[in-house]
Amino acid sequence: IKIPKSVTFIGSHSFRECSSLQKINITSSVRCIESYTFYRCIQLKQISLPKSVIRIGSCAFYECSSLNKILFPLSIKTIESHAFHGCISLTEIDIPKSLKQICKGSMKLCTSLSKISIPSATKTIDSYSFYGCSSLEQISFDICSLLNKIEKSTFYECSKLTQITIPSCVTSIGDNAFLGCSLLTQITIPSSVTSIGN
Repeated sequence: IKIPKSVTFIGSHSFRECSSLQKINITSSVRCIESYTFYRCIQLKQISLPKSVIRIGSCAFYECSSLNKILFPLSIKTIESHAFHGCISLTEIDIPKSLKQICKGSMKLCTSLSKISIPSATKTIDSYSFYGCSSLEQISFDICSLLNKIEKSTFYECSKLTQITIPSCVTSIGDNAFLGCSLLTQITIPSSVTSIGN
């Protein structure tokens, strides 16, 4: 599907469960990918977002199980809850440097995701963001990270994660943040942390 330049808005649920859709080109006039837009488009493999896009809505690519690559423009400021939940073919996500918040469950159960780099602008990683990412081995943070909070169950059952260094601005780590990380042997917690949950 090729979206023409005349289109400035693609509504929620527009292509929901279009099970044969494999590729889509989005015009540079579109600013937001609304909620549930490509929900369960199980054959969608790749998508390139134009520089105009600033927000990806909740569940926008929920269980797009064939999606293996997505290119984010630097304009992205928000990836909403469960946006890529269950995208089991994604191996790597290049989070844009402009992203300020990783919302709840946004990459939950991305079971092929092997590494993730958190940019300096990101201040919060919400609960369940990487829950069940069972292939995740590497998490890196920008040296100038502004991250101040890791919410509950963020890395729950990231069973291949072996080590992590928490950035120096983090003040709290939520409940069960690393529960089920059975190979985790080293975690560096800075002195800025005042609260660690159950």
